[in-house]
Amino acid sequence: MAAVTPRAVFVVRDTDYELLLARHATRGQAKFFLDSREQSIAEVEARHVVFHTVLGRARAAVPADWRQTLARRADLDRFLFAPEDVIVAVGQDGLVANVAKYLGAQPVIGVNPAPDLYDGVLARVAVERLGALLPASVAGAARVERRTMVQAVLDGGERLLALNEIFVGHRSHQSARYRIEAGGTAEDQSSSGLIVASGTGVTGWARSISEASHLSLAIGPEEPAVGYWVREPFPSVATATGLRAGKLAETALVVTSRMNEGGVVFADGIEQDFLAFGWGSRVTIAPAPQTLNLVVA
Repeated sequence: MAAVTPRAVFVVRDTDYELLLARHATRGQAKFFLDSREQSIAEVEARHVVFHTVLGRARAAVPADWRQTLARRADLDRFLFAPEDVIVAVGQDGLVANVAKYLGAQPVIGVNPAPDLYDGVLARVAVERLGALLPASVAGAARVERRTMVQAVLDGGERLLALNEIFVGHRSHQSARYRIEAGGTAEDQSSSGLIVASGTGVTGWARSISEASHLSLAIGPEEPAVGYWVREPFPSVATATGLRAGKLAETALVVTSRMNEGGVVFADGIEQDFLAFGWGSRVTIAPAPQTLNLVVA
């Protein structure tokens, strides 16, 4: 049987200019909207042009005998990725996190279209390097970071994956009640929720929580471990605050809901894509069995 031709899948999100046109229908109305707020459409248009110029150069770098296609962020949950795909996320770092949970072992290349605008922690590849990295990623000749992901599994079998973090709590971020178990210790808690973050995620939401609570954990992005942090645990006659943060490698974090309504589990800050977490539901959170295979050189 002949080998399947590789396919480059370009993952993008709508530009600010495209979102303005979708909202206001025409450029003139979008311009009027921005003018009325003492903002200029020129900069938004310029960013749009730069992005599509980089995207065009990226697509032109695909080897002539490869297939290629485009997937928008809003359609990722309906897009069918294949084992022979090479994923090229063109945009900010969050786009890499958005696509990671839909993949298996496919290599991912993050292309930064605007180094003056985006940090490029995950999308760190300049478009000029893409032509060499695409075939190298298929041949196993590229340097790859195998970044640990976080997995949450409900007792009903539903599963969520995250590159950065999993949140467990109330959908309104008001007080959440639950029972937490880690490392053989368990207690009932009331808090504004908890997160479980990977080594990639410890530089984001987890960092702000750890700095506020003075509970920091050292976790490398490729280390097969995750960390948990409880947000503002409240002590009472029925709730405790002993389990506030910890590193999980060989053991999982188990959380049992004590919320009659509003309990949720969501991944990477996407609150619309959640698992319901009602009274008695149990979620087990631990390092995921698969990794994000991020091509870096």
